[in-house]
Amino acid sequence: MRITRRGRYALRASVALARLQSQGAPVSINHLAEAENISSVFLEQIFFRLRKAGIVNSVRGPGGGFSFAKPLEQLTVREILLAAGEELELTACDKRVINCKRMVTCTSHSVWDEVTNIINRYLEKITLAMVLRRETTGSEQPGRALAKTIPAEETA
Repeated sequence: MRITRRGRYALRASVALARLQSQGAPVSINHLAEAENISSVFLEQIFFRLRKAGIVNSVRGPGGGFSFAKPLEQLTVREILLAAGEELELTACDKRVINCKRMVTCTSHSVWDEVTNIINRYLEKITLAMVLRRETTGSEQPGRALAKTIPAEETA
């Protein structure tokens, strides 16, 4: 699994939007681009994907921009990364190898598949509200606290 710049910027820009958005007022791409030092053209591409996935809404014209389509408590890091187009799998051997005779019995594939499931469950539990809360309170990273809650039997 490799999170590309697009995925990293999608999460960064989403946190910035959450921070800058006051009472649902839209935030312009230019404002986000300036706040995060990201190309506005690249952010437009990212927010097009986020809008298409139903994560953000857009308003055109003066005073327009983007706002979240649902509460931050319901929006997960996994949703943002998937909407940005990230592949959240550790191995894509079943996609690269056509008619692999070992797919069903391949022990190494099952290990990577299990790790992928753990990572995805982990990312599903971290909401944008948690990330923002950490930023504003300076508390422990949400992921570290969450990792402590995953029972050992789920990782086996």
